[in-house]
Amino acid sequence: MTAGELATAEHLQPQSVTRALASLEEQGLIRRSRDEDDRRRHLIVLTDSGAATLTRRAGTTDRWLAEALARELTPAECRVLAVAADLLEQLQT
Repeated sequence: MTAGELATAEHLQPQSVTRALASLEEQGLIRRSRDEDDRRRHLIVLTDSGAATLTRRAGTTDRWLAEALARELTPAECRVLAVAADLLEQLQT
């Protein structure tokens, strides 16, 4: 994926994405390389360290959300959320 494609996919300004990518690259979480088919483009790839960080953070977020839902919502409210999630998923396809 290129920085422009990432900006478009995330509905962000390209300048904001460029700054964030520079920071991630400095931390060793991503790597930029020239596109073999179009040498003007740079592709962005997660490094092994970046993938591990993403997995770790996603797990932490998932656990927090599951605990918050169980603690704060009734079983009926959780079922409503499950239905809403299904509906949102349908919108993606």
